Amino acid sequence: MNPAALLRRVTGLVATLFAASFVIFAAVYAAPGDPAVFLAGGRDKLTPERLAEVRAQYHLDEPLIEQYGRWLWDTAHLDLGRSFKYSDQVADLIASRLPTTLELVAYATLLYVVLGVGAGILAAVKRSTWVDSAVVGGTTLFASVPSFVAAIALVSFFGVKLDWFPVTGAGEGLAGTVHHLTLPALSLALGALAIISRVTRQAMADAAASDHVEAARASGVPERDIVRRHVLRNALGPIVTMCGLVMAGMLAGTVVVETAFGISGIGSLLVNAINTHDFPVAQAVLLLMVTGYVVVTTLVDLAHPLLDPRVKEVRTA
Repeated sequence: MNPAALLRRVTGLVATLFAASFVIFAAVYAAPGDPAVFLAGGRDKLTPERLAEVRAQYHLDEPLIEQYGRWLWDTAHLDLGRSFKYSDQVADLIASRLPTTLELVAYATLLYVVLGVGAGILAAVKRSTWVDSAVVGGTTLFASVPSFVAAIALVSFFGVKLDWFPVTGAGEGLAGTVHHLTLPALSLALGALAIISRVTRQAMADAAASDHVEAARASGVPERDIVRRHVLRNALGPIVTMCGLVMAGMLAGTVVVETAFGISGIGSLLVNAINTHDFPVAQAVLLLMVTGYVVVTTLVDLAHPLLDPRVKEVRTA
């Protein structure tokens, strides 16, 4: 990539994060409830003098733009402020919970990539058969089930009835973490699995209809080699792109799953922060989610031409 194109992407990334930061700050600022009441110790201990003191101490009496400018400056210097509820540094709270969330997202990503791509390849190879119909029907069902409904169903069947998996916590050690996070990761991955399998099936169908695949088939190349070397290879671009986009959005999806399974990650931290009007924590977690999404989608966009040379040819034409 030439320096000018790289500069444009970096500029766009920074501009997107800047706009997102303002939207996040303004949305939390406009949320119902007054954090000064919570910081003052509740309405029972509230007096006008105490309320004014708390507002001045936390700069809540300043206009929105001034508060945003102060927050943005501190955030740019990696100072995310102090939690209203826990009185701890927000960065420390996020650092203690982020690894659990990343483990959950990584596990869910592994599940939907392996199962979703595998199901899509199977449906494409067995196109117009009962196998294809079963894959399409099953993935349609998975896509229609919300994460919290899937979580309840998995807990009821595999956690309570069969007692195969624990239903709360994140576990310790590799084996314990895998055991505890299987149900949460599966409930998080079901909807993504349906999307990936559909994209894989369609991408392989489009690749299989190309002229060079027909030529290879006519020349007597074994069907297995055709699928592996020509069809799947040419379909990797849209498949990897969609996998990356889905993974980027999974940080936000952990909010429901972590709450349902009692996992102490940044998703449950966000829910608690919103419920207690802990503005610094809510703003920091939301900004982290948006930053993760923007960075991952940018990396996927940069990697796409490496997987599909035709995209590079179009962009450089």
